[in-house]
Amino acid sequence: MIVREAKVSDAAGIAFVHVESWKTSYQNILPKEFLTNLSYKSREQFWETSIPKGNVFVAENDEGKIVGFASGGNERSGSYEGYKGELTSIYILKEYQGIGIGKQLMKSIIKGIEKLGINTMLVLVLEDNNSKLFYEALGGKKIDEIEVEIAGKLLNELVYGWDNINDIFH
Repeated sequence: MIVREAKVSDAAGIAFVHVESWKTSYQNILPKEFLTNLSYKSREQFWETSIPKGNVFVAENDEGKIVGFASGGNERSGSYEGYKGELTSIYILKEYQGIGIGKQLMKSIIKGIEKLGINTMLVLVLEDNNSKLFYEALGGKKIDEIEVEIAGKLLNELVYGWDNINDIFH
């Protein structure tokens, strides 16, 4: 497994993982029709514009196929004093979960956030998403709970924070 910085040419592979991960991760959380109608093309266009901004990483299997990705950087909302960095996304194809790819991607994001001179981080995750256990296992503390609307459905989103990202893997 290789984890490396993403290139614009990776956008289609990232989009595939993004859409497929949403379909499996959120199958019992979001409406089926919403998940069925997710567009690979719109995700690809999103990533084509996001990748050049930096701090996007991909995980490739031995055949060079993208099987996971993560992105992060400055915290976007400005609502959480003391938390300056944010893990904005991390998705891994279901069949590649649980083998350490998430940790490798997190390490890459943390290094990128540290390069920005930041040592705190947060992540937002739907309460019904089992990936919250990943953040808890890495020492994330629940600092907030907010209500969000996705596909016409009101959901709880948890905010996990790390006061010192240098401590996550040490």
